[in-house]
Order: sequence, then structure tokens, then C-alpha cells
Amino acid sequence: MSKSLEIQQLHVSYHKTEVLRDINLSVEAGKLIGIIGPNGAGKSTLLKSILGLIPIDKGKIKIYNKSLDQMRKKIAYVPQRSNIDWDFPILVKDTVLLGTYPKLGLFHRPKQDDKDWAMECLIKVGMEEYADSQIGELSGGQQQRVFVARSLAQRSECFFFDEPFVGIDITSEKIIIDILRELRNEGKTVFVIHHDLMKVESYFDELILINKDLIACGPVDLVFKPELMEAAYQAPLFIPRDPEVKK
Repeated sequence: MSKSLEIQQLHVSYHKTEVLRDINLSVEAGKLIGIIGPNGAGKSTLLKSILGLIPIDKGKIKIYNKSLDQMRKKIAYVPQRSNIDWDFPILVKDTVLLGTYPKLGLFHRPKQDDKDWAMECLIKVGMEEYADSQIGELSGGQQQRVFVARSLAQRSECFFFDEPFVGIDITSEKIIIDILRELRNEGKTVFVIHHDLMKVESYFDELILINKDLIACGPVDLVFKPELMEAAYQAPLFIPRDPEVKK
């Protein structure tokens, strides 16, 4: 299978303090991948480095064996909810429609087909009845579903989500994970920064486990082991098992 992501010797620093050290990994396409590790481990830094949102000290990053610039229009990114200005006066339907813009080209405006597609994406996340609402009027789970719809509107090959399940209701979480699984089943690759360790085994195919260094990368059953988790979290862990049957 083709590789969706290849990273070689990645080093990243903030204010001369090294945050990621010598990260080397590769991930096959068509997987749902969890990125886990303790607070301050560099999970968001890793994602932002891959997406070119922050400078790196050194290293090579390939997405589907291409550079970021070559793949930019085929990548969707949903940041943490805390990094979004929810007071910005924009309607739900227009927020999702923004997802169609990267493929429109300079000076082109969305056509009716684009608007219809944006509405299809809203329907997919169960938010069509809120199409004319202000984004700031929604609950946290509803807002997250709208941004997932926007990422779907991009018709991407590779999706990156930074803690999409934080602070949302159970219904929204169920809708979102079902959509991420569907994307995976369509051959897309989905990366998710995740903190709820109880859900790891039922949500993901593979894991990237980091704490500044790469602790492990691979199938969940090979990475989600007590000795590796304790090495990453630097403490003994008791993790209740999720009763959900995996995928």
C-alpha cells in the first residue's frame, strides 16, 4: 500500500526549547490513526509541523510521497475548538461552504453545485436545520460537527483533526467517529489527536505515541501496551477498556 505520511528526522523547537526530537515514522494510506501522549508531549506541534503551520528545525515530511505544497488542496484540517473565534459573524451554511474554496481557484465564486454539496455535508453531520444560524449560537458539539462538515466539503484525501472530541456531547461524538470511520473505509487517511485513552482501542486502526520523542507507531494492539504507555506517560496507568466492539 502507498504511504500517506512519511517523516524523517523531524526536530521542532519553541524559543530554543526542543519540543520534538528526531521523529521518524511512516503510515499507510487508508487508516484511522490516533495521535496520543501526555499533555505537552508535542501532539499539536507534530500536526502543525506536518501542515506547515509552524517552522521546523530540520527534517523531511512527505504526504502521499509529495510535498505539502503539492498536496495542500487535498488536505483538510480541523483545529482545536479553543483556537477558533466563535464570535465571528458567519452563518453555519457559509462556514461549510468555505470548504469548497481551495478547489475553486483565484477569483472564482461558489456555484450552485458547490452550495448543494455544502448542504449535503451539513446533512451528513445532522446539522442542516441550523444552516441559517450563526456559528456562535451553537453548542460545542454542534460547532464541531459544522467544522467536520466543512472538512468534508473540501473533498480531501487526508484529514487532520486536533482533539475533535473535547468538550462535546455523546451524540456529536458518535456522529463524528462514524464519519471518520466512513472516510477511512473510502480509502482516506485520517489523523486524530486524542486524549481519552479508554476509547483508543475502539476508535483507531493505528497509533502514533509520542512524548517529545516517538515512543511507538503502528497497529493499536502493538502500541497500546502497558510498557509503552508507561514509557510515554512516565507513570503507571490503569486504563478501563471500552466495551464497544471495535469497528
